[in-house]
Amino acid sequence: MSTSGDEAFIAAVKPLVDAMGGEMLPPDEAGVDDVVLAWEGVDTVAVRLPQLADSLDHILAAMERRKGRPLADLDRKAKQEVVRILEARGAFSVRHGVETVASALGVSRFTVYNYLNREKEA
Repeated sequence: MSTSGDEAFIAAVKPLVDAMGGEMLPPDEAGVDDVVLAWEGVDTVAVRLPQLADSLDHILAAMERRKGRPLADLDRKAKQEVVRILEARGAFSVRHGVETVASALGVSRFTVYNYLNREKEA
């Protein structure tokens, strides 16, 4: 049975779990790869983290919501900023990350690599 303190803790971590694309579930339903969070010494909620490829899709969708329009509709400067943010978040360490980002931005892989190289030279 959850207490109001447990509910406050769950409400507090929910935005973080949502931002990661994770899923919250009862601790007794946790699998071996799930992270069980305890509050005041009691297992309160389990978090199922997404696969890395799913995380990239989630991050791209969140960036579209933040920008208020499809990433492909952004101007070149805004697309470069998106690539910079994604690089900082490790998006290009995911298999097919460059291809996924290029598709979302409506540019070629070559263009994404140019944006990445531009940042390294700056």
